[in-house]
Parts: sequence; C-alpha cells; structure tokens
Amino acid sequence: MKSFHLHLVSDATGETNNAVARACFVQFEDVEPIEHNWSMIRTERQLEKVIAGIKANPGVVLFTILDKDLRKYLENACRELSVPYISVLDPVLDVLANYLHAKARNLPGRQHALDAEYFARIEAMDFVMAHDDGQALVDLSKADVVLVGVSRTSKSPTCIYLGNRGIKAANVPLVPGLKLPEELDNLEGPLIIGLTNDPNVLVQIRRNRLRMLNETRNTEYIDPEAVKAEVAAARRLFSERGWPVLDVSRRSIEETAAAIMQMVAERRGKQKITA
Repeated sequence: MKSFHLHLVSDATGETNNAVARACFVQFEDVEPIEHNWSMIRTERQLEKVIAGIKANPGVVLFTILDKDLRKYLENACRELSVPYISVLDPVLDVLANYLHAKARNLPGRQHALDAEYFARIEAMDFVMAHDDGQALVDLSKADVVLVGVSRTSKSPTCIYLGNRGIKAANVPLVPGLKLPEELDNLEGPLIIGLTNDPNVLVQIRRNRLRMLNETRNTEYIDPEAVKAEVAAARRLFSERGWPVLDVSRRSIEETAAAIMQMVAERRGKQKITA
C-alpha cells in the first residue's frame, strides 16, 4: 500500500474537497492518502498554519479558496515548497463563467446558506424518519416516492439518502404471510418503486444481520429456498401492480438513489408536460 500526504484546504466545511478526493482515489489501487483537513480557512494567519503543516508533511494540496489574495498566498507557498496543488472549483467555475457570460460571486460556503432548498431537505429528512419501515401510512400520499421490498433490500438507507437530497421518501416492507397495506392501493401521488435483490446475496446479508444480533436459530428468514420464493413473490406483485423495479444486488446505496432520483425527475417532467 502506497501512502502519501494529502492536504485538503477549504474556506468552508471542506465537503467538496473530501467528495472530489474520494471520487478520485477509488480509481487507484493500493493507494492510501494520509489526509490533513484544513477547513474554514479565511484569514492569512489561519493560512500560515496550513502552510506550516504542508511544509512539515509535503504532499498533494487540493483547495477550495475563493479569496484571490489568500489563494495567491497559498499557491506561492506551494510553489516554493515544490508541492503539487489543485484548485478544485476552478475548471467548473471557468466553464460556467464562459458559458453564462457571467462572473462568479466568490462567496465561501455559499452552498450551505439557509435557503429554501436547505429547509426542504430538513423537511424531507423528517418525513423519511417518520415513514420508515411502514410507519405513518395515513399520509403516505404526501411522499415523492415509496419504496417497497422484502427485508434487507436497502430500503431505509436509500430513503435516508434521498431525504438528504430533498426527496420525501417512505418505505414499506413486504413480509411473508402478511397482506400489503391497503394504503398502497390506488395511491396516485407518489412514485412507487419495488426493490429486489439476488436471493443468494440476500441470504448472506440476512445471515450477517442475524449474526450481529447474536441470533443463531435457522429460520425461513435465511432459508435459501424460502428466500427465493419470497423474492419471486415480490417480483410477481411488482409486475401485477405495474411498479418499476430496481435490482439492488449490484448497486451501492448511492447508485440506487441516483436511479430513483432520475425516475422521479422523469415522472415530474411528464406530469408538467401533461398539466
């Protein structure tokens, strides 16, 4: 494993730097960055401490600093120390400025402003937590999307991710032997999506879950044939209801959520066209 020092310097929370760094480093095998996070750097005195840290542990510097004087100070210091540095936002800002024929406002932390979008995300997260695992079905019509699936198909974590993106998501479990909640019948507002998983993968996930709970009994919950039948029944239900289906067996939570957000956006677009 090759390790190196990575300095993430930001005039805000540093989330952008972290996201970009992680997206890039997963493309390299046997590489492990030693991260040094420098956030809320907005004065020359604060930046001096950052430069001292870079000097003590030379490595790659990724920065999101919009103040011209501060970034020039940092760039000059990096050149003197002979360390590579990258302004993460510059390529995107340059393209947008040229395309829009406008000048960026250069306000640090602008994406974290308490605007309407922020409060919409908070409201969505509250909705997700109140409607997890089949709860509060009485106002299910207020959801943007409802996820339906058997146990351990990532319904809850996917809903939480969607809520953080401002989407009101609810999830309803399919339990063998129990009827589907009546509230799902003729539900017109939300987009209902069925989540499924490969039965073999599902069995392993469920076994791991029971092991964490110190449960050692063998039940139909982890019986391969029973799980196959459970998944098949869920797929038949989705088909009968005409619900779109997502197989999560080879998808991360982020990939599943991205697919759902695309489906929600397409549905909203069609509704606007027909309205």
